[in-house]
Amino acid sequence: MAPPMSTAIATLDCGMRVRFAVEADIPQVLPLMRGLAEFENTIASFALTEAVIREHAFRRSPPDCWILVAEDAGAILGMIVYYVLRFTSTAKPEMVLKDVFVSHEARGRHVGEHLIRAAAREALSLDASIVLWQVARWNTDAMRFYERLGAKPDPVWVNYGLTLDACRALAGDLD
Repeated sequence: MAPPMSTAIATLDCGMRVRFAVEADIPQVLPLMRGLAEFENTIASFALTEAVIREHAFRRSPPDCWILVAEDAGAILGMIVYYVLRFTSTAKPEMVLKDVFVSHEARGRHVGEHLIRAAAREALSLDASIVLWQVARWNTDAMRFYERLGAKPDPVWVNYGLTLDACRALAGDLD
């Protein structure tokens, strides 16, 4: 179920292509990840490094995540980081888009749309039952973009989470 990490998913008429990232892309991918953290105001907790990306996306088998990149003339313009939930109630995998980001300079060139379309193709190749992702409530531009592509907000499920401190407190109560 591992994607073929060296193949292009789409080569577009405009010369741009969407493909799986390779280890050599890390120096261009890390600034995109940092840019997303800055955009989301989470930069204070941003801990990714080239070494972390290398370990999690390229050295583990299976990898913890896969990265799709949109590239034009050797420059990486945008990326999607995703992972696959293999065990679900549908007996089919689910694709979860963790990070979707296009560089500021590349906006307006349909890079995001090409990336989402490539993710949809990959979901079909994985026989996934659904593609899921989260959008910050304040990111209305992204919501409109995703809805234009056919995505819909989940009317049933609400996201919950436990911070590390909350986990410590909860685990401490079990002793």
